[in-house]
Amino acid sequence: MSAGNAVATGSQRRFVRVAATITATGGLLFGYDTGVISGALLFIRGDFVLSTFMEGVVVSFLLVGAVTGALTGGPLSDRFGRRPITLLAALIFAVGAIAAALSPTVGILVLARFILGLGVGLASLIVPLYIAEIAPPDSRGGLVSLNQLMITIGILLSYIVGVLFTPIEGWRWMFGVAVIPAVILGVGMFFLPESPRWLVKNGKLTKARLVLARSRVESEVETEMQQMEELERLEREQPQTGYKELLTPWIRPALIIGVGLAVFQQITGINTVIYYAPTILEIVGFSAAGAIAATALGVGVVNVGFTILAVRIIDRVGRRPLLIIGLIGMTISLALLGLVFSLESTSTAAGLLATICLALYIASFAISLGPVFWLMISEIYPLSIRGSAMSVAAICNWGSNFIVALLFPVLLAALGGAGAFWLFAVIGVVAWLFVFFMVPETKGRSLEEIEADLRGAVVPASRVR
Repeated sequence: MSAGNAVATGSQRRFVRVAATITATGGLLFGYDTGVISGALLFIRGDFVLSTFMEGVVVSFLLVGAVTGALTGGPLSDRFGRRPITLLAALIFAVGAIAAALSPTVGILVLARFILGLGVGLASLIVPLYIAEIAPPDSRGGLVSLNQLMITIGILLSYIVGVLFTPIEGWRWMFGVAVIPAVILGVGMFFLPESPRWLVKNGKLTKARLVLARSRVESEVETEMQQMEELERLEREQPQTGYKELLTPWIRPALIIGVGLAVFQQITGINTVIYYAPTILEIVGFSAAGAIAATALGVGVVNVGFTILAVRIIDRVGRRPLLIIGLIGMTISLALLGLVFSLESTSTAAGLLATICLALYIASFAISLGPVFWLMISEIYPLSIRGSAMSVAAICNWGSNFIVALLFPVLLAALGGAGAFWLFAVIGVVAWLFVFFMVPETKGRSLEEIEADLRGAVVPASRVR
């Protein structure tokens, strides 16, 4: 490649970085609305006099909404485009934040959490989907993982906002702040183009070529257009589309991988840590304010820092090695956290050790299941059903999340902290075995090359590796 082309590539790809950053604001909202309940719950339970079960309902109804959003978002994005559904998610986030902040009763708050969940469910699949379809193959991993980075920044921001409003027990303000990024997402997305893959799928080849030209040199545009047009030809020969196609033999391996990663991301305990970290730390002796502050440091900052690391190395190291290494760290830290709880101590040392274990767990998750799950489900499915297939994975993810969030308080009461976290550690071992034997590597390959492998077909090779 000539020096002139190299300069042009650097200039053109600034567009895709800006587009990815704007779109990933949906990830920030995903993270903020997921994490904000951890601090707000400490004060909501007092204002509304919540039982343990109702605490679980308030926390988990966001997940009911997320399942609904994920169920509808994929097919809608396949039909109407990635961009309009992202704009819809921004509107839903804004409405949900206002409703939660103004809730006069626990019933209205549960409804508001459901609305926020709709936005989270839509964002959880549409953001990585849009970025994956607009990103060049050699930087797709880092750009899609920017979504996960923004999720972690959103979680950290929710913890910081929680600390700021703790002195006035301002849980309503904690929810209301989310209106600001919702507006940013809506305005920013208004000026971005549709995904080139969706445009090709819907016969808008000229527009697709123009969008690709904003982030690729001419040779890359031509190669990707040839790949997409070849797969369109194959799809016309095999016209079956929609959820039914997921059950065909050639797609089934990708379906198993996506669903498996979706479920394991949740049942290894991540959102029990995100939602209940302050509660966990209160059990080992922290005050309410101390628990929120320790969560912000031990969970929020570490989450952001190691996700930044993942974004920087995922296109060099690969998806599979990060999963294997990260799951080892997650399993060890969960086993150690169970040990801390088995000591039944509320000393400062026990609290410090619990914080360290939580931080180690979050660090391991942040370089593995956190970013890699959302990245891989945006890569491994064929274009004709990519949105619907990602919906299935996202539904399994949010459904597992709902079950874990709803049952964790009961699990904690029945098994104790030690038993609960040792159970998660055992599941971590099973997840590692699943990754080792089932999950392939996808780094450096175009989406069309990955799909061609599934189909047993051949497309022109990408020029960039």
